Order: sequence, then structure tokens, then C-alpha cells
Amino acid sequence: MATRSWPRVIVFSTPTCPYCQAAKRYLQQRGVPFEDEDVSQNMIAAQYMVQRSGQQGVPVIQVGNEVVVGFDRARLDALLGLQ
Repeated sequence: MATRSWPRVIVFSTPTCPYCQAAKRYLQQRGVPFEDEDVSQNMIAAQYMVQRSGQQGVPVIQVGNEVVVGFDRARLDALLGLQ
């Protein structure tokens, strides 16, 4: 069985954000590898997130070149090819 190739996924989050935790838990349950950027500690990641999304709130999830603002499960599923 071939290993699935995923686009690069980055979750911009903070430790106290419940929607961030839910998004990361969802990706883990679906077996999607992702990078977690804590924008409360990493100002470079925070600046990048704002430049890409126009948003200061979290979560912001980058899937390949696409940006998802908030935990939008349907959009994540569509971008990742999940059912």
C-alpha cells in the first residue's frame, strides 16, 4: 500500500485557544501531519500568519498555498481530500 502524500499543513495557534486544540486534534485523528506554530511565542510566525491571512485571531491553518481562517472542517476536508 502506497503512503499518502499530504500537502504541507501549518496550524498557527496559541496554547489557550480551544478551537486551535480542536483543529489539531482533528488533524491528528485523520492522520494528517502538521506543523504547529505558537504565535504567542513566535513573533515571526505571527507576522507571517497576519500577512498571509489578514487575521490576528487563531487558528489560521495553511494547507499548501491555501489559508483557512478558523477551524473550518469542511474546507479542511476539501483541501486535504478527506471524506
